[in-house]
Amino acid sequence: MEIRPTTIQDLPAINRVIDAAVMGWKLPERVKRLALPSYRYDAADIQHLSVQVIEMAADGIVAVAAWEAADPRDTPGRQSGLLLHGLYVHPDVQQQGLGKRLLQEVKQAALAGGYAGVLVKAQADAESFFAACGLQKLPVEDTVRHYAGRYWLATSCM
Repeated sequence: MEIRPTTIQDLPAINRVIDAAVMGWKLPERVKRLALPSYRYDAADIQHLSVQVIEMAADGIVAVAAWEAADPRDTPGRQSGLLLHGLYVHPDVQQQGLGKRLLQEVKQAALAGGYAGVLVKAQADAESFFAACGLQKLPVEDTVRHYAGRYWLATSCM
């Protein structure tokens, strides 16, 4: 298993992982098909976001995480933070710690960058994962701006 930064050449494999993960969500099939294009990454995303993948010798890329600086209006107390833009693990290798391993990469990036924490806007199916990883659910203080499934992990807790 290798964890590494992504390249433009990885996009097809990354998007296959995203497609498989999204199609496993507990949503109506039509909703998943309509939403899927908005979850896929393109060349501009690879240039703008920090993206790491997990690649396995036999299976290729099986997991991906992408993050960027969070808008302070979304973080508790308007602190600096990294926004976990996406964390996807192929369903064939879920429950093997790969998501936790990539989340650890994001935590390390937050610490190294001097950020106050990591912000996640979790899809409903993933909320229990982030809670189990020690992230705290944030209250919705601004109904126009705040996503209902916001989670925060302060770097002081890492």
